[in-house]
Amino acid sequence: MKTQIIIIDFGSQLTKLIARRIREIGVFCEVVPFNNIEKNFKSKIVNSRGIILSGGPSSVYSKNAPLLGDKIFKLGIPILGICYGLQLICNFFKGKVEKSDKREFGKANINILKKSAIIDQIYEPKKMYKVWMSHSDIITKIPKDFETVALSENSILAIIENKKKKIFGLQFHPEVNQTVKGSKIISNFVLRISKAKKDWNMNSFKTDMIYQIKKIVGKKKVICGLSGGVDSTVTAILINKAIGKQLQCIFVDTGLMRKNEPQEIESLFKKNFNISFVRLNASTFFIKKLKGISDPEKKRKIIGKLFIELFEQYSKKLRNVFFLAQGTLYPDVIESIAASGGKKVIIKSHHNVGGLPKKMNLNLLEPLRELFKDEVRLLGKELGIPKDFISRHPFPGPGLGIRILGEITRTRIKILKEADSIFINSLKEANLYDKIWQAFCVLLPVKTVGVMGDNRTYEQICILRAVTSKDGMTADSFHFDHKFISECANKIVNNVKGINRVCYDCTSKPPGTIEYE
Repeated sequence: MKTQIIIIDFGSQLTKLIARRIREIGVFCEVVPFNNIEKNFKSKIVNSRGIILSGGPSSVYSKNAPLLGDKIFKLGIPILGICYGLQLICNFFKGKVEKSDKREFGKANINILKKSAIIDQIYEPKKMYKVWMSHSDIITKIPKDFETVALSENSILAIIENKKKKIFGLQFHPEVNQTVKGSKIISNFVLRISKAKKDWNMNSFKTDMIYQIKKIVGKKKVICGLSGGVDSTVTAILINKAIGKQLQCIFVDTGLMRKNEPQEIESLFKKNFNISFVRLNASTFFIKKLKGISDPEKKRKIIGKLFIELFEQYSKKLRNVFFLAQGTLYPDVIESIAASGGKKVIIKSHHNVGGLPKKMNLNLLEPLRELFKDEVRLLGKELGIPKDFISRHPFPGPGLGIRILGEITRTRIKILKEADSIFINSLKEANLYDKIWQAFCVLLPVKTVGVMGDNRTYEQICILRAVTSKDGMTADSFHFDHKFISECANKIVNNVKGINRVCYDCTSKPPGTIEYE
């Protein structure tokens, strides 16, 4: 498939959101790390219709700042610079970028001074619009042949353009939902300025990925680690479409699943899919290894290591197994590891990314690595997977191990399973489950005094968490009717021994994450 838009990544946490917005338009794009430009120049960049320069944590005037040579700017292809990308453009064309005393983070207002192709039919002159900023450097001198299109309330350059060269720069981030009509700005650049064609969809992704899997795997065998969630299920069905009986699915019962979940997963899988399925009961093994561990990063790494050990042990029983397939998604990747060629802060290690051991005997096969959760659900529909699977809320690979804050014990696992079951069933009974992106309970390592039947109790706190989201990158807490929360809290306290207080978490992402650990 021909790449129409190239995104050059300078290490921003938001780079993949740019790609996501472009895919939503129906245009195929690829992300290229800034230090791989030469490698991809002739094969991809030269033939692209437009180039986007991402944001990043560096300053263009720093000693080791990632910079661009003149090759990109000599192509005559439309270019859009976002945040650091804008500053790169200014730096290259002899403008000036400096550290500012007036930093802008979060929502800000910009004033539109003149018309421009990048905001045509979106923002009007002499009007003000809300955008999302994240920068501490500013442009103090605009390059020759460039014009100022918009300023922030602090009189900081927000949009610039070079009409002749079709080069545009935005100091704000149009890829995030908080920027008013930001996706339309990206669409203007992709469709109207770059003249890209809308020829990408989930069906074409499926066809292309099945071809790629066949090519990579050949006649070798693949083990797929199943968690029972959407990601691993879609991964398994996609690979099965490509290589059939060469796939062996393994479901590891860690003892950290939700109430009755192992039985439900096995039943649903065997009933719906003609795929080799093995269930390994390893609950004693996992809980023993996690004894006394409270640090969340250690938990994730231990769980990731144990999964690999079990998969590798099982692979020895089979012949010709070379690959381990996982349902890794892009949000997992960007929260876990630094982008190739760029600085990126690690938020947390996901068990199937940053939690993997350095040495493995199996090669990883991760066909969903470039997708977001809602795209995975669309792919699931393309593959004909039943709604019972693809409508399930996300469930982390480490399971309840990262929803039990502090030490993991069998008693605490049982308490959380019961509370979580009550919460999820209450959502389904109230027809709220499908309106929520993800809902779950968290058990805190804190006890509080309560009173039940005139007796003093000293038990744990349960947190209810429910969020709405499009892609898991940002999220808002779900607004329940207070009566629902009150009734749910009463059910949990009255039926789960070990909990005497229930709270609801109203934190959005950011600043919080969806999961607690």
